[in-house]
Amino acid sequence: MFLLIIQLDVHAKPYKGGELRTKESFLYGRFEAKIKSAEKEGMLASFFTFYDGTDIINNWNEIDIEIMGRYSDDIQFNTITPGQVNHVSHALTDFNPHADFHVYAFEWTPDYVAWFIDGIEVYRQTGSHISSLNKPQKIMMNIWSPEAANWAGKWNPEVLPAFAFYDFVSYYEFVPGTGNYGTNNDFKLKWNDEFESWNQTRWDKATHTFDGNRVDFIRENVVFKDGKMILCLTDLNNTGFVDNSVPKILWAKALNENLIKINFTEALEISSAENISNYSISGVEIISAKLQSDLKTVDLKVTGFDKNSDYQISANQIKDNSENQNTLLSQSVNLLKSEELSFPLKINIGGSSYLDYLADFPLSENSEYGYLDGRITQSDSTLSIARTDDDQIYRDEIYGLVKYNINVPNGVYNINFLMAEKYFLQQNRRVFDISIEGIKLLANVDVYKSVGRNNAYQRSVNQITVKDNILNIHFTAKIDNPILSGIILEQVSVTEVQNEAITPGEFILEQNFPNPFNNSTKIIFRLSKEENIKLKIFDILGNAVFTDDLGFKKPGSYEILWSGKDNGGKEISSGVYFCQIQGEQKSQIKKMILLK
Repeated sequence: MFLLIIQLDVHAKPYKGGELRTKESFLYGRFEAKIKSAEKEGMLASFFTFYDGTDIINNWNEIDIEIMGRYSDDIQFNTITPGQVNHVSHALTDFNPHADFHVYAFEWTPDYVAWFIDGIEVYRQTGSHISSLNKPQKIMMNIWSPEAANWAGKWNPEVLPAFAFYDFVSYYEFVPGTGNYGTNNDFKLKWNDEFESWNQTRWDKATHTFDGNRVDFIRENVVFKDGKMILCLTDLNNTGFVDNSVPKILWAKALNENLIKINFTEALEISSAENISNYSISGVEIISAKLQSDLKTVDLKVTGFDKNSDYQISANQIKDNSENQNTLLSQSVNLLKSEELSFPLKINIGGSSYLDYLADFPLSENSEYGYLDGRITQSDSTLSIARTDDDQIYRDEIYGLVKYNINVPNGVYNINFLMAEKYFLQQNRRVFDISIEGIKLLANVDVYKSVGRNNAYQRSVNQITVKDNILNIHFTAKIDNPILSGIILEQVSVTEVQNEAITPGEFILEQNFPNPFNNSTKIIFRLSKEENIKLKIFDILGNAVFTDDLGFKKPGSYEILWSGKDNGGKEISSGVYFCQIQGEQKSQIKKMILLK
């Protein structure tokens, strides 16, 4: 979140970022950029507008798109209004924003601000605060590291350098009734910059910093190359668009007796990452290595691991996927071990241990569960909560929660969410969605509307399948901020999911999830080399009901969310379907079941 700009000596801070900003300011319009960010904890890349006039605090005007490096499936939106008041929301994406380019946009009018991803509106604000966004604002893009660890994640300079790529920026004027683009054709293109070079009549390279920012912005970290504008986050000695850093292990952890996760500082080259001879653990046999979709985490399937013994794990000849292809020659770290959770698992969200509820923690490699983002709020111990005998659980909560992850054995689970509205006195003042394993399963949660104020409220979701040993829960604000006081997790069954490795020159189509499905499903495939990929969905008679030319994809993992509709947007009927991922020489097919 943009903080008050303070002009300082650019050599005052140990890390360097980049910012590009327009010379001109704009009042209303549609603002678009095509961006690929960097998936590194403790940093972010942005596209936003900001008023940099007089008395900034009392006249604060800002509209944000912030791509946080800690998330692989989330984009943050925000408006900041006079008094520096934030109005934050997050969008769950069906893609990794750091893996490829996507077009992000927002429309700013006197009546609303709406955000778009790849041309589709995903969030809109229409509250009374919108009228206070009435100051001309400059278009800005920057890459930086916030000191707010709860928001951005834990900072580790070993992850440097980080790069965010911008393919173009477009500005459309707000011309209601006479435009030809955007919502209601109310916008008209004023200019588009493809970043073939630095247009110095339009853009300035910034040289400042601000409170809460670990970096100074320097001109050298705004680079124009190959039709892209590249913002660089670096240390003092390696500025600009250059990567001379070898990949390093950040942590390694045994999730169970058969699975070890290794997290590296940067994206890896797939063949070296999945070569089992590049890893060693004394007394433990490594069966397979699989690079995950973030391209930084490797899952090792092992045998002979003793949970009561201590181990070191070594990695060597691991290459990054930069142009220089830097190579880790050798590194050893102590292997962390997961603690076995018992079920039903009860967590006092935002609070300490209470009865059979476990205390809550921020998520880290040292914890088996925890929250990402949000603020802990604890009510007076005398506050009475109706409809429950566990008042204390509902007194504590996390406000503004974005994610909650729990390390669990692969299997099927039932989840119970515990909440209480302790602030608002009317409905439609706090509304949010909850998605589990990438699928929105609870929509428009409004605690007050359901049970009123200071009353316990529970929502359950059953038969959730976990396939990657991590239960992933995402919260999306629609009005104000999500809240959560407790989680009760019941284990229904445990399943063994194969950790399938991809060999050079091949690709893998994994089973869609969920399957069967009744709304939407994730189609996941992995490539070991760049290929031109097509997606096809067939019915049981062989008729193609949906096709999509995905174009050339680089090595890595990809996820596509299919909503059970044909190419014309019409919902198809229940039945058995077949998903085909087709490459240049090979194809793979998986059976899917759609239940309406």
